[in-house]
Amino acid sequence: MCLGIPGQIVEMVDGDANLAKVDVAGVRRNVNIGLVADEGVGVGDFVLIHVGFAMAKIDEVEARLALEGLQRMGQAYADEMQAVRESGIS
Repeated sequence: MCLGIPGQIVEMVDGDANLAKVDVAGVRRNVNIGLVADEGVGVGDFVLIHVGFAMAKIDEVEARLALEGLQRMGQAYADEMQAVRESGIS
C-alpha cells in the first residue's frame, strides 16, 4: 500500500531540478516539488508526499492531523515508514 505522507521542507536542494530535502517523521529524503512549485513552497513549508513527489502544499495543522490519522492505521503506516527508512534515496 502506498500512502501520502506529510513532511516538512528543510532545504532547497536544486531549484532547476525542483528538488527539496524533506523531513518525514525524522527521515530526510529528496523530493520533487515541481507539482507544487506554483504554490510558492520553501523551507519550513509542509507538503503531502507520494512516491517521491510533493502532491500538495498543506499547513502545519493539516500535516499533524494527517500524520496522526496515518499512525492510527497501525501496520500499514509502520510498513510505509520502514520502507522510507530503508530506501536508498537521499
